[in-house]
Amino acid sequence: MTRKTTRRKFLATAVTVAGSIAGITAFNRSSTSTAKNASSATATMPERALGNTGVPMPIFGLGGAGQTPLSSPGTEKESIALIERAWELGIRYFDTAADYGPSEGYFGKVLPDYRKQVFLASKTAKRNRDGAWRELERSLQRLNTDYLDLWQLHHVSFEEELNTIFGKNGAAKALEEAQEQKLIRFTGITGHHEPNIIAQGLRRYPFDATLIPINAADKHHPRPFIPSVLPVAQEKGVAVIAMKVPAYGRLLKPGVLEGMHQALGYTLSQAGVHCAVTAAETPAQLESNVKLARAFQPFPNSTLEEIEQRTADVWKDITFYRDWT
Repeated sequence: MTRKTTRRKFLATAVTVAGSIAGITAFNRSSTSTAKNASSATATMPERALGNTGVPMPIFGLGGAGQTPLSSPGTEKESIALIERAWELGIRYFDTAADYGPSEGYFGKVLPDYRKQVFLASKTAKRNRDGAWRELERSLQRLNTDYLDLWQLHHVSFEEELNTIFGKNGAAKALEEAQEQKLIRFTGITGHHEPNIIAQGLRRYPFDATLIPINAADKHHPRPFIPSVLPVAQEKGVAVIAMKVPAYGRLLKPGVLEGMHQALGYTLSQAGVHCAVTAAETPAQLESNVKLARAFQPFPNSTLEEIEQRTADVWKDITFYRDWT
């Protein structure tokens, strides 16, 4: 038996077992009525095709880390309610990662019911082939699925990491093998530390997507993501998923932006951004954000400049996450 066959049988068995467990929680939900409500919600949220993938996607997605019960132990009930509400509101892009605590497991209790209708993205922080494979297998088990729509290399920060990833036994090998085996549809790279590294990664490998911070304080950073990465992504046809939209709420502090409508509007108005992903602490907060996404209209340049000016004196506090590697 080949290694490939072994992996596929292993994953199929693991997903079947996980499905029987998750089914106890999910089986009694009324999928018919929920789907009806979700269809109506989706029709009211603008969509954009995710770069060269051609996959149409609502412009707002749910993140599985940050200030949310989705990444906290012991919050299964709250997490399930949040994920179900996201589905009902028309969210179809769901973002998680192997190292987001229990996040993948929470998603795996809800999303299998709607698997063909959602876009499920996860990540690996491993830089070598075997380590990445192990995390992919674990992610698929936790998420109770036999494939990911998008598998990403998580928080890539340094050139040495890129050299390892694209080396003889680097994680790029796992990306290619998993794609060949149809365990993943698309590949991506993420980062919030050094934009030039993400841009270099996009030039060195045909990634389908990138997840990067796009917010109103970025312009003032000495190494901004927007002018460094977005042009390369557009040139390559790479889908851009924006994160750190309100910068963990720091953009929404008194005296900075007027509210989430400015934070989200600024991000979605950037040329080349296809979708914005944020976390949510409660279903009510999620509903408020989705309402803003439904009403979104691109901001004129004058409005973008005004929003940028509001962050000019506080950008260092807002972009604190740039130190993370």
